[in-house]
Amino acid sequence: MTFPPYVGAPVAGRSPVRSGKVRDLYDLGDALLLVASDRLSAFDVVMAEPVPGKGVVLTALTDFWLSRTAHLLANHRITVRVQEMPGLSAADRERLRGRAMLCRKATPFPFEFVIRGYLSGSGWSEYRESGSICGVPIRKGLRESDRLPEPILTPTTKEQAGHDRPSSFEEMVRELGSERATRCRDAALAVYRHASEFAATRGVILADTKLELGEAGGQILLIDEVLTPDSSRFWPADRYLPGGPQPSYDKQFVRDYLLSTGWSKTPPPPALPADVIAKTAAKYSEICVRLTGESPEQFATRAGEFAGARA
Repeated sequence: MTFPPYVGAPVAGRSPVRSGKVRDLYDLGDALLLVASDRLSAFDVVMAEPVPGKGVVLTALTDFWLSRTAHLLANHRITVRVQEMPGLSAADRERLRGRAMLCRKATPFPFEFVIRGYLSGSGWSEYRESGSICGVPIRKGLRESDRLPEPILTPTTKEQAGHDRPSSFEEMVRELGSERATRCRDAALAVYRHASEFAATRGVILADTKLELGEAGGQILLIDEVLTPDSSRFWPADRYLPGGPQPSYDKQFVRDYLLSTGWSKTPPPPALPADVIAKTAAKYSEICVRLTGESPEQFATRAGEFAGARA
């Protein structure tokens, strides 16, 4: 990718109202501006070095999946075209082209909706110990990376400080009410199933994903990032071999390098070598092209146009 690195800056003359590990959120009055930076986190620590173009990939994939799942669940997207975003200077539009999304305001639910279709990560660790994941019983005899009999929802809380903790559907019911919790569960599962089936046609396995939902005017919305390498495990189908970890389209190069250094997983992190950054950028770009059929550069060009520019 040929993008200059972007780690965040004031937009429309203002600072973000909230900054996460990767995204910055700006209040534009009637709408919110969600900007995906090139910051990279591993083990909940933000690395000092960005991955150039990473934020464009995250926005491109989110935009793609919001379009593909809109018939299943409404979402908060207004536009990704910077020329249609109010209050931005020419310099803002150039810096944010391909990495910004103008969104409806919504109240996020206090859960992350983790959908698992395969046995991996923390789910595999819990299954080995208890035979269940977040209280959901799983049949015996499965191996690491095996496909689950059915996709399951294993929600987590969204903590303001510290790590999110495993939750349950029952806790969702207590917090959201039975009707709303059921709607959220069913919608999240439907989005995962649809995305998983589509990804399979592109030679990709969607092992699991983390979705965020919110509410505006009584309507449940899909919000934040959707089905990106930061929030999902994507595996190449032609290299799938259950019984151990799988190669993936994400920041695994970074995790592997950090583990090799003996780092304690507390700040500050070790410096990332140029080849680790380059390989990570290549993986992000590859999954973008493979799933959407469009390169990050092509998406950024389209995001710089008016909606009618190609008519």
